[in-house]
Amino acid sequence: MKFLSSLTAVLLLQSASTYAAQTTPTLQPGLSIEELRFSEAEQAMPVISDYYHWRSFEQQWLKQDNYASARQLVAALGDDLWQFSKRQNQQGGLKDDRPLYWTRLAITAFLKQNPLDISLHENKALVEQLEVSSRGQDDLAFTQQTEKRILLTGFDPFLLDKNISQSNPSGLTALMLDGKVIEYKGVKAEINTVMIPVRFEDFDQGEIEDLLAPFYALGSVDMIATISMGRSDFDLEHFPALRRSSSAPDNLNVYNGGSKTMPVVPKLLKTELSNKEFVQYSLPYQAMMKAKGPYKINDNRTITVLGQAVDGKALSEEDNKTFAANSLKELSDSVSVEGGGGGYLSNEISYRSILLRNKLGSNIPTGHIHTPKTQGFDHQTNQAIVDQIKAMLELSLAEI
Repeated sequence: MKFLSSLTAVLLLQSASTYAAQTTPTLQPGLSIEELRFSEAEQAMPVISDYYHWRSFEQQWLKQDNYASARQLVAALGDDLWQFSKRQNQQGGLKDDRPLYWTRLAITAFLKQNPLDISLHENKALVEQLEVSSRGQDDLAFTQQTEKRILLTGFDPFLLDKNISQSNPSGLTALMLDGKVIEYKGVKAEINTVMIPVRFEDFDQGEIEDLLAPFYALGSVDMIATISMGRSDFDLEHFPALRRSSSAPDNLNVYNGGSKTMPVVPKLLKTELSNKEFVQYSLPYQAMMKAKGPYKINDNRTITVLGQAVDGKALSEEDNKTFAANSLKELSDSVSVEGGGGGYLSNEISYRSILLRNKLGSNIPTGHIHTPKTQGFDHQTNQAIVDQIKAMLELSLAEI
C-alpha cells in the first residue's frame, strides 16, 4: 500500500535472484476484483448492509473541491470505521472480522466511482488513505503506562471465490485485542494491532517493511507477532522461507508465478527481496506453548527444500525434501520451497518481518502465529482462538 519510507530504504540491504512475472486478470474498468465481489458478499451476509452507516459521507464527499480537505474527510471516515469495528467486537456486539473488510471495499468502490475534480494521483492517494486509516495504521500509538508493548498484525479474509463468507480468525484477533492491556505475574503489556491486505503487490511495494521499520529502528515495542489462519492446530513457525510456491491467488486473483518445482523470490520495490533462503524466529515459543485452550500449540520446524537435479533431469514435487530442521546451518545450501508457514503470504509476512529485524540490528522478539483453520464463520471457534492467543501473549511476558 504505502511506498517504502526513506529510513527503510537506506537501512535495507539489496540482493539478487530470479523472479517470475505475475499476471493480472482483466478487470471491469474502475473497480478491482475485490470490490466487484461486494454485491455477492452482501447477498450472502446481509449483516454487511446494516453494519456501519457511512452514507452521510457521500454528500460531504461530493462537496469537496480540494485534496487537503478531502484527505482529512477520508482519514476521519477510515479511522471511525476502524474504531467502530473494534467497539463492535470488544464490547460484546458482533464478533466478526468480515464486515470491516467488506465495508472498506464498498467505500473504496464509491471513491473510485465518484472521483473529485483533482488529479488522478490525488484521487488514488485518497483511496490509499482510506485503506491506511481503516486498517488501524493511523491508530498505532501506545497510550497506556505499561512495562511492555506488543504489536500484532492480522489478515483480511481470503480465498473468497471458494467461500464468499469466509472469516479470518487472525483479523478477528486484531480487532479483539487492539488497545487491550494484558498482565502476567504483575507485568503488564499494551497491545496494538493492524490489519494486512492479502495482495502480493502490496507486499512487493514494501507494505510490511514500511509498517515495521520504525518499531525495529527505534526499539519502541517489546515483541512483534504476525498472525494468519493456518491448519488444524496452532503453529509457531520456526523457519520462515524466502520463496513463494503456493498455487493460491491473492484477493485480486493475482498468482505469484511460483510453484513447488519453481518457487520464486518476491520483490521489495524493484529489487528481489533477499538471497537468504531461511530465517529463524525469536518468539518465546516455549512459554507460549504452555497456553491453555482447546488447541495444541506446535513449535513447527517442518520445511521443504527444492530437490537437486541430476544429469539435467527435470524435477517434480516428489524430488523435494520435507523435514523438520534443527538449525539454519543445516539449511544453508538449500533452495527454499516452503517454510513452516508454507509458501504463501502468511509465510512471507513472517520472513519479511524477521529479515527486516535482522537487517536493522534489532533484538525485538519476532515471529509468526498460525491459527487453526475455520470454515466460513464460526463464532465459538473464532472466540476460542482469540482467547488462546491472548493466553500465549500473557505467558510471553515472562520472557520478553
